[in-house]
Amino acid sequence: MTTGAKTSESECEVPDFLDSPGYLDATSRRYMMKQFISGLPEEAQKRINALKHLQLEYTKLEAKFFEEVYQVECKYQQLYQPIIDRRKEIVAGSAAPTEEESVWVDPPRKNEDGEEVEEEEDEDDEINEKLRKMALNYHKDLPQNGQGIPNFWLMVFKNTEELAELVHPHDEPILQYLRNLNIVYEKDPMAYIIEFHFDQNPYFKDAVLTKKYFLRCKVDSDEPFSFEGPEIHKCTGCPINWNPGKNVTVKTIKKQQKHKQRGAIRTITKTQPTESFFNFFSPPRVQEDDKIDPETQFLIGRDFEIGHFLRARIIPKAVLYYTGEVLDEDGDDDDEEEEEEEEDMDEEGEEEGEEEEEEEDGNDGNEGSNAAPPANRPKQAKRRGGGGGGKKAAQNPAECQQQ
Repeated sequence: MTTGAKTSESECEVPDFLDSPGYLDATSRRYMMKQFISGLPEEAQKRINALKHLQLEYTKLEAKFFEEVYQVECKYQQLYQPIIDRRKEIVAGSAAPTEEESVWVDPPRKNEDGEEVEEEEDEDDEINEKLRKMALNYHKDLPQNGQGIPNFWLMVFKNTEELAELVHPHDEPILQYLRNLNIVYEKDPMAYIIEFHFDQNPYFKDAVLTKKYFLRCKVDSDEPFSFEGPEIHKCTGCPINWNPGKNVTVKTIKKQQKHKQRGAIRTITKTQPTESFFNFFSPPRVQEDDKIDPETQFLIGRDFEIGHFLRARIIPKAVLYYTGEVLDEDGDDDDEEEEEEEEDMDEEGEEEGEEEEEEEDGNDGNEGSNAAPPANRPKQAKRRGGGGGGKKAAQNPAECQQQ
């Protein structure tokens, strides 16, 4: 079907996104809205400027709100500490749980209507049997009368995707000596220290390894509306006093070299860095005025995410990560979202195919027509809640160094 008026080629190529500018990338959206606002009546533009002044006042007040929230978080950490200390005793075996503590009954599961439902099990009995054997095989070498909970923190780390990718086989024997994770808050400047407490071990002399994260809760004068709450902007690690030959963050390479004139062969030994969980305590050294290459920026940003994850999720809920109960909850949500996304993609794919057929049919008679918005619209990235206090890591980290 032809239209009464012809449409220029440029109009065909650019969809009318003004109806839904949210589907544009941030740069294009800002540019388009800037042009849009510049075309408004002068009185309307003045009112928008007034709204920005109000927004700045709101943002500054919001920063004070988060500063007070941090003070409350510091207060409650002191109240949490006896519970954390008791957990340490039970995990390490330095104290036995009381008879009352030793009994736990899971509350019944209920559906949305409040009715009790039976536990769901995977219908694949073969997979369940393999998983059962794997779980039992893991415990075969553990002493039955051992103290505490063997490998508690190692299992917590391996049960989380965020930390499991950091733990390598050569790290596991060392992490078996990890007895507690603790957090210490500092008020001025805003910062928190994650303490890793180890039993005496043959690998290093330190009883405690630390990682310190500095928080910033100020409205940036250059980008005031980017403020979203406290953010990590700097971190420091700690040196590890490795015993001779036990440093798992480096590997030794032996090479043979032949002398050109004499023909003598000599062996040269070199060490080079290797992947290890314990690199966590030696973050990249970056100064504020340094230009950060993309790879280093990624490593620092990832470090900030892990620090926040340890503080907001692992330390408060360690036993739930050990048992897998937190993962079950998150995993179910992820599975449902993946299924919904697959269904959406199938439906969009069918619609897209129909549109393509219509375009092919219509091109015979039309010299030009208004292009329809794309069927597959980009979705905004999902953000997981992290827990109390700091909301995010800085997008452009200023500094991350080892003490």
